[in-house]
Amino acid sequence: MRKTPSRGPYPTDPDHWRLEVDAAAQAPAQLPLVSVDGSPGSFGALLGVLPALEAASSLDLARAWFRRDLENAGRPPNTIESYLYDLAILDKITGSKTINEIDAGDIARLLSGADNRSTRKRRLTSVRQFFGFLTGLVKVLESDPTDGFFPHSITLKSPTVLFANEQAALIDAARDDEPWSLSAIWLMMRLGLSRQELLALRRDHIDLSEPDRPIVHISYEAAAKRGKERRIAGDAEFATIYAEYLERREPPDTLFPYGFQAINEMVARVSARAELTKHVSPQVLRHAFAIDRAKLGADERQLLALLGLADDPRNRESVRRYLKLAAPPL
Repeated sequence: MRKTPSRGPYPTDPDHWRLEVDAAAQAPAQLPLVSVDGSPGSFGALLGVLPALEAASSLDLARAWFRRDLENAGRPPNTIESYLYDLAILDKITGSKTINEIDAGDIARLLSGADNRSTRKRRLTSVRQFFGFLTGLVKVLESDPTDGFFPHSITLKSPTVLFANEQAALIDAARDDEPWSLSAIWLMMRLGLSRQELLALRRDHIDLSEPDRPIVHISYEAAAKRGKERRIAGDAEFATIYAEYLERREPPDTLFPYGFQAINEMVARVSARAELTKHVSPQVLRHAFAIDRAKLGADERQLLALLGLADDPRNRESVRRYLKLAAPPL
């Protein structure tokens, strides 16, 4: 008796889906017999100094380095154990393969053995974090075998487009709202900041060395999100807007000491004041920034950098929407 993968939707890439189907068809219909030494996620005591990590290293050694990195980053113990437990299952599947020999077929076998959608999602998160560590941080691998696999299929909606006159109306309406509204609207719509990034801004994150070209530093305290950090240049308009805000409000440190809901309500209020018929949200303002940058010539790689997005298939698919909307009319 053979089993089939649990019901989708699953990857958008049909080749990866066929890999999972084939892997499931070859596996017996029984619970996976996974033996992990010690507690879940453990893989033996670390004695002395770890050997150097290389492309031809064993998965066991790579897991040890991965665990050390997670612990140094202060990740929660339950998260570390969850990641390593799933990697122990992958180790059973791949056998004696070195980390540079692990391929998409091995990932498909790992995912196809999941009993439900949440387990599959957890396993994919674990291996994606692991191979992200190997390719992005320590750079011992050039390719990531998890590319092309997604937790489940989500159809990306076409972004709401804000035309130039609508953007101008939002800016004008924001001037008559709360003292902080104009700066916040400008940063989201002109520099593409997310709500989280907006609320994390402090006064020392704005570099005013060049009065007509202020630089906004977007930083993250969590080590896992350091890849999203970036510096984006404003212009003379923002320099004026920002100076007026400081004069009216004089925030001591955090520029916008509010919460997510306050941002949502402010954007909705300003949109209503501007008499826009479109639904405008912080994400719509970020879309407007991306589309405008694409119109100015930003390519796929540059849009990922400007938005602080990881270079993976899902995000590449996302920014391609902006490139399509920015293309000249037919």
